[in-house]
Amino acid sequence: MELKYLFNPIKIGNMELKNRIVMAPMGTGMATPEGYMTDQMMDYYAERAKGGAGLITVEVTCVDASLGKVGPWQPIIDEDKYVSEFRRLAEVIHQGGAKASLQLGHAGRYALSFVIGAQPVAPSPIPSRYTRETPRELTTEEVEEIIDKFGDATLRAREAGFDAVELMGCTGYLISQFASPLTNKRTDRFGGDTISRATFACEIISNIRKKVGNTFPISFKHSVDEFIPEGTTIEDSRVIVKEVEKAGASIIHAWAGWHESPKPMLPMSVPRGAFVYLASAVKEVVSIPVVAVGRINDPKLADKVIQEERADLVAFGRAFLADPHFPEKAAQGRFDDIRKCIACCRCFDSLMTASSPVVCAVNAELGKEGQNLVRPAEKKKRILIIGGGPAGMETARVAKLRGHDVTLWDKRGELGGNLILAEKAPHKEEIANLTHYLIHQLQSLEVEVELSKEVTPEKVIQANADEVILTTGSLPIVPEIPGVEKANVITAIDVLSGREIKGKNILVVGGGMVGCEVAEFLEQQGKKVTIVEMLDRIAQDIGPTTAWVVRRRIKEKGIAIFTGTKLVGIDDDGITVEKEGKRESLKGDAVVLAVGLRSDNELRESLQGKVSLHYAGDCVEVAKILEAIHGGFKVGCEV
Repeated sequence: MELKYLFNPIKIGNMELKNRIVMAPMGTGMATPEGYMTDQMMDYYAERAKGGAGLITVEVTCVDASLGKVGPWQPIIDEDKYVSEFRRLAEVIHQGGAKASLQLGHAGRYALSFVIGAQPVAPSPIPSRYTRETPRELTTEEVEEIIDKFGDATLRAREAGFDAVELMGCTGYLISQFASPLTNKRTDRFGGDTISRATFACEIISNIRKKVGNTFPISFKHSVDEFIPEGTTIEDSRVIVKEVEKAGASIIHAWAGWHESPKPMLPMSVPRGAFVYLASAVKEVVSIPVVAVGRINDPKLADKVIQEERADLVAFGRAFLADPHFPEKAAQGRFDDIRKCIACCRCFDSLMTASSPVVCAVNAELGKEGQNLVRPAEKKKRILIIGGGPAGMETARVAKLRGHDVTLWDKRGELGGNLILAEKAPHKEEIANLTHYLIHQLQSLEVEVELSKEVTPEKVIQANADEVILTTGSLPIVPEIPGVEKANVITAIDVLSGREIKGKNILVVGGGMVGCEVAEFLEQQGKKVTIVEMLDRIAQDIGPTTAWVVRRRIKEKGIAIFTGTKLVGIDDDGITVEKEGKRESLKGDAVVLAVGLRSDNELRESLQGKVSLHYAGDCVEVAKILEAIHGGFKVGCEV
């Protein structure tokens, strides 16, 4: 399929883009605590510029480190001393063939006092549900100083060689706090009706125009619908963007929501292209180019958006984490070679919960671009991999790329392992992207694959491989509970594998990720489902970006939940549980066990000391897709 619209050039001010693909700004956690670039950050952006994007938007950069830092590892550009660092960054982006834009922002009430060492500031002193802090109200003079800081930051960006800047007027940060009736109760010229609340954004743009002229592009990223009661609506935004255009904006980047919005925006349960309609609503009232963004991981969808004139450009975020070179591959028609984002949100989880740079579940090279990890092997070897799940396929892919002869055996009749089961659960269809990508890589690299293979220790030894890599995966845990052997007991893995489950009322024991998935799977089939969980909350092993969405969805579907409840016995009519020292019976026609998985180590124990062994995936430690892919990648690089 040829993409006829996505790769058309477009000129914005004095900047000409070779295509309509924009890399959306995303925090990386790669800057130093002092706000400087790192080599890791340079390599990260250089790789994505080489991948074929028209415009690379560098993550939000702070215009006022004293009060406006978003987090502890954010780039800063509030002083001239930072210009040389940004010049290096602009140069590596240009060398890759892309134009460079720098997103500028101020956290406002989303700043954390322990990060900035002071009380956060905002248009009005309204507590934030996101940070649990109450900001102080900015004086009119302070607001004017911040406006000037945005203009000075733009001057520095231009001096550093950037082709454009983007104002972070979205997601609940300072500019959107001024625009929103929820957080702006001011009585000076920066508060009031919708047009008055847009004054802050408009004066920032006017200040920038005075300092850099009329042709330097300014993108305004705006939450068109905040999805918060009493927040900015689409109709408000149609007024705001017209004012912003009058002030001198060159592009409107149409995003949505705040961090505290109760609407899911990031998980794979959100449909692809779910927020394009917001770009269309903006495009109807402005004459400048509009960028669509949000849950777009497919260049074909992006091409269609532009063809249908719903937007002029399309911004991809997590798609660039998963595969920096997807634009180049799409231009060449190599769609099967694109490693698509699966919207698992491990990237967001890593930034929210860990003091480390961003990670990607499907791309183990993220953040390691400059290390050249997939090097040609010093000595070509015969590699035998046992197991065709994600860890096994990723190991095979990397080992083959390095020049080894690779053979993969799997006892099942298809590749994919637990990915095949995972994608069967409701709202998990995006996982199929990874399965298809890995299978295609093995086919195109001509990895020798033997399916439905009876694997015994003797056959492994007889294969006479130089290295044997076990990626044998995991098996469901069956607890030693009275009655567990009864005919009405089945594992979650069996259910997702297609085994029929009899009866209407189903008891799912275990409320972790797998338990929640199988509960939704059964509810979708018309079953009445109850989850029984030992911990005090379900979905505890799901990352924070997605867990709240799963919990809310399960509640809305009417799935009953018993937490702090321990299974102690099973009979023909249901189960016996214990809660707070008291026992009771729960009736059900069938019992589904989702109490966890254990490593499948049978083959490992039989081969120990007889062949040169390596391990990856669940057979090392039961985890998730990220650990399987990263573990397989590591072993593939080392053998």
